[in-house]
Amino acid sequence: MSAADELARLTADPCVVADNVAMKYQVISTEEQTEVPRFGWKILQRFTPRPNTVTVHALNRLSLVVRRGESVGIIGRNGSGKSTLMKLVSGQVRPTGGAIHASSTPIMLGVNAALVPELSGDQNVVLGCLAMGLSRDEIDARFDEIVEVSGLEKSIHLPMKSYSSGMGSRLRFAIAACGNPEILLVDEALNTGDAQFAARSKRRMDELREKAGCVLLVSHSLDTIKDMTGRVVWLDKGDLIMDGNPKDVTKKYMEFTNHLARGNNISAHGLRADVMASLEVANVVNQRGGDRSFTAAG
Repeated sequence: MSAADELARLTADPCVVADNVAMKYQVISTEEQTEVPRFGWKILQRFTPRPNTVTVHALNRLSLVVRRGESVGIIGRNGSGKSTLMKLVSGQVRPTGGAIHASSTPIMLGVNAALVPELSGDQNVVLGCLAMGLSRDEIDARFDEIVEVSGLEKSIHLPMKSYSSGMGSRLRFAIAACGNPEILLVDEALNTGDAQFAARSKRRMDELREKAGCVLLVSHSLDTIKDMTGRVVWLDKGDLIMDGNPKDVTKKYMEFTNHLARGNNISAHGLRADVMASLEVANVVNQRGGDRSFTAAG
């Protein structure tokens, strides 16, 4: 990223701000308690048995600033907190710590569009667009574009229940992106298409960013991340490890996973610690009148 691009990014208005956000929840565990309870408590448990619960830290305290015009990729192993972060940004769940600020209502692919498997693809286009607040005239004007982006062609007239998972994901992306959302969240859906769909979806995401929007993309495909984003965030076990340009972040992430694949756990966790120690986190500062200023990570 050039110095001019970096300056433009830092001075742009924020679309999404994660302010020292964290997420934890309790789940039932079948693991036996290691602590031996008092005698009286053991007797009470026989009559009022309670399941053993454990606290899962899905996201540890982290701060992020996503500015207008940015396309941010989110990578990490399974269970790293990627989908949890997307749910927090979309408003599906409330954080147990900190706060999420958004300049408008985020559109999460496949969530905001209330699609019905029994209906045809074209009927679902109308239904999904109406759910996002588009008028019938706006839907008619954008229908051909939605079909083109999805790549479904004549299959658009078939029931959605006959679609493959990839076809359904492509249609959801096309519907979600047609409304020109200021904040678009995409979770894994762009991995399910051919080269033509990849080109169409990238072109659509570029158009969204040019209209002062931002895109957050979760994917296990590093090629997709490098092709479609200009910034990458690496999460691991709920921690923010690295935030920077796609080439640098994906390179470190691949080194980390390669160490793990070869059984070099000490080397992997040493690399993780070194990268995390050099992280410059976003800083949210309260100002007079309740306003906030947002300083992006370097």
